[in-house]
Amino acid sequence: MRTTTLKLTTALAAAAALTVGLSACSAPSDTSSSSSSEKKGKDADPDAQLVVAANPTPHGDILNFVRDNLAKKAGLNLKVREFTDYVLPNTATQNGEVDANFFQHKPYLDDFNKKNKTDIVPVVNVEIEPLGLYSKKGKKVSDLQGGTIAVPNDATNEGRALKLLADNGVIKLKDGVGSEAKLSDVEDKKGVKFTELAADQIPSRLDDVDAAVINGNFAIGAKLNPARDSIALEKADGNPYANFLAVKKGNEADPRIAKLAKLLNSDEVKKYIEDKFSGAVLPAFGPVKG
Repeated sequence: MRTTTLKLTTALAAAAALTVGLSACSAPSDTSSSSSSEKKGKDADPDAQLVVAANPTPHGDILNFVRDNLAKKAGLNLKVREFTDYVLPNTATQNGEVDANFFQHKPYLDDFNKKNKTDIVPVVNVEIEPLGLYSKKGKKVSDLQGGTIAVPNDATNEGRALKLLADNGVIKLKDGVGSEAKLSDVEDKKGVKFTELAADQIPSRLDDVDAAVINGNFAIGAKLNPARDSIALEKADGNPYANFLAVKKGNEADPRIAKLAKLLNSDEVKKYIEDKFSGAVLPAFGPVKG
């Protein structure tokens, strides 16, 4: 009797194992079928959640305002994921971890796409954060006599920083060199030494240097107001560094992206930016040029 029971139990266990095995084998085709049914671009589900990567300030602030005040009425289910660097929002957009991002300007994106073989594209301009020169050791540019100046270490923002310094007489660049300048293009350092740092790290190092060129979003995050606290500031007029909503190429026509783009260029967002940032961030609505 025990032998019969043992044989029956063994047979049942084998059958169960076979069933599990067959189920496991069929799982990939089920997953594949589910994955292939996901729509992108103009065919995306307009009711699906839209996940957007952003730096916390001002990008995350602006998106959170849209989510809390405008998105529901527009029929948009918006989720904001905040990143504190300039790389992960793009890699997350490229690999589909998020649907879009809002943190960068065109020169930076062009450089990123070229170096990383990505195909992220801008959708609509939203705002400009003027790059500023800050110092706790001088109240005006003329107070800087040489010393060490921290600048962003990514190619586009470093060139932008060097141009700001040159425009204000801190250094001299070679003739014809503009915002694409490199340290090798500095013709006269005027006694200045440069410290290259990741842009998000510069505010915390301001005490360690004589001055620092800080991106607007990171300045604001460090409780610095570019309009009030900088000793030199980029001009907004004709500035090519507007920050925009961006997506992986092919997703520009996603109806959710179209809704978000419209909201980000709305009168409500314009007023929010002007009231919230008091000139430290400026509305820059419209299509992305170039």
